Amino acid sequence: MKYSPVIGLEIHAELNTKTKMFCDSANDADETRPNTNVCPVCLAHPGTLPVINIEAVRKVVKTGLALGAKINEYSWFERKNYFYPDLPKGYQISQFEKPFCEGGILKLTGDREIKIKRVHLEEDTGKLIHGSYNLDLGSQKTKVPSYKIQDTRSLVDFNRAGVPLMELVTEPDIKSGAEAKEFGEELQLLFRYLNVSEADMEKGQLRIEANISIMPEGSEKFGTKVEIKNLNSFRACERAIDYEIRRQGEILESGDKIVQETRGWDENKAETFSQRTKEESHDYRYFPEPDLPPVRLEKSQIDYIKSELPELPTLRRERFIREYGITAKDSEIFTVQKELGDYFEEVASELKEWLVESGSNIAADHGLTKLVANYLITEIQKLLAESKQKMSDLKIGAEDFAELVVLIHQGKISSSAAQTILAEMFRTGEDPHQILLDKNLGQMSDRDELVKTAREVISQNPKPAEDYKKGKLESLKFLVGQLMRATKGKANPQVGEEILKELLG
Repeated sequence: MKYSPVIGLEIHAELNTKTKMFCDSANDADETRPNTNVCPVCLAHPGTLPVINIEAVRKVVKTGLALGAKINEYSWFERKNYFYPDLPKGYQISQFEKPFCEGGILKLTGDREIKIKRVHLEEDTGKLIHGSYNLDLGSQKTKVPSYKIQDTRSLVDFNRAGVPLMELVTEPDIKSGAEAKEFGEELQLLFRYLNVSEADMEKGQLRIEANISIMPEGSEKFGTKVEIKNLNSFRACERAIDYEIRRQGEILESGDKIVQETRGWDENKAETFSQRTKEESHDYRYFPEPDLPPVRLEKSQIDYIKSELPELPTLRRERFIREYGITAKDSEIFTVQKELGDYFEEVASELKEWLVESGSNIAADHGLTKLVANYLITEIQKLLAESKQKMSDLKIGAEDFAELVVLIHQGKISSSAAQTILAEMFRTGEDPHQILLDKNLGQMSDRDELVKTAREVISQNPKPAEDYKKGKLESLKFLVGQLMRATKGKANPQVGEEILKELLG
């Protein structure tokens, strides 16, 4: 029997606010010292009261608006009751009945749209650390000699406890592991464009949970749902979902039933494993948080947040193709690597001024922007990778890069000379014209001088010259190469080829 997968995602993103969700402890994902960014509120000391981080609320609303969600003007927080060692209060302050955002969509390639069910705000938990540790039990204060023991207890770091956590829940619209991976990558990009989260999966700032069931093709009744927790990479998400689809299919084919449960993902074995039976919402005994007031959002506040929305990735991709005439592939690179794309636009803006002054048309404009895209994506990215630098470290100003592109476009330097000049610009930040003069890299375009050199090349290579006359066209490429060699790469190859053709008849 053939089965159709039904997949929904729950994605948690830590918001990049300065302080935590309900207290003024620092929100710093780079802090490596355990239990440093903590206070009586986030450690749940008796008598402490939470206070809502308004900036976190704004960031969730901003995300909802970017997704086209309905923003609830009246909302509140609730207690989600469960016991776990990394939960200081014994409950989590979250949202259930009335989240800040409901509905919305995220567009994928091929006009696929994944519907969003809700986006709500809550606090993160602490971090459990399991394993063996070498603990130094010495003390200078008590003058106890330093000695170390190996301990196998689980430890808790509460630096993350209370960090603002945005949870996005999709409708069960996703059809495969690959589509789930694409959704996660697109959502991560959106978060970064909105500047609501760094969404770094290696730091735990973005975490994915997948709900998966399968049903017979043509059926409208969903199968038993299994949740896979804490997938820490998009690749792991894709592989875990595809594995679970196969596992559930094999169980049904054998005549057994799927158990509703929570499972984990073992990257080394490339398989999911059972963790515990799955809780239902009523198991958490949600009720309104008595220590926090409801949140009322004025329409004017929502409109103001909406006015702050930047150009979103989908629109940027389309505009780059339309406005600059570059390929969809190049547009995707400039969208995903935003700093590189911003620099591309700065260079393109400088070139527009040159085009206006020279009276060139839109075709020339697109020719130049394609040239810019090619050099940025190939040469600049290669130079950055080799030097282990970022775009923010680039010494080449947009105006100087535009000048280099004009030199190439006008045929004043060869492609090999352009690479040499670009490498020197990358190293020093110097003007391309100055490097051109200092290194004598100007392209030879003087026709009389090229004719003289071309005659010498023909006389020194009589056989290839004769072969070309007999119809072996590839011999011409050899002669052009010899011409470039004779001029030390300074000849204009197009002009040189035309001269050789004329001389050979």
